[in-house]
Amino acid sequence: MVYAIVRAGGRQEKVSVGDVLVVDRIAGDSDGNVQLRPVLLVDGPTITSDAETLAATTVTAEVVRDDKGPKITILKFKNKTGYRKRQGHRSKLTRLRVTAIG
Repeated sequence: MVYAIVRAGGRQEKVSVGDVLVVDRIAGDSDGNVQLRPVLLVDGPTITSDAETLAATTVTAEVVRDDKGPKITILKFKNKTGYRKRQGHRSKLTRLRVTAIG
């Protein structure tokens, strides 16, 4: 089984062909494809972690859709002063489907 550990959005994810993963917002090219940088490549018993070999390897994914993360509510409160501050935040995410490792 072939899989790769790729760097995407400040995190590392384990992916194989056909996997769907959610990462921080990434803009694809005109065809909706994204190239991800592999950190480690496993092909059966062969494990590749050499930087020169990995530079020639590409992991291609297609953008399925842009998503938003769950709503996070931030509330700051100070007792006896009447200070209340409320904020909300939703992360912008991209859903990717891995199409090729090679």
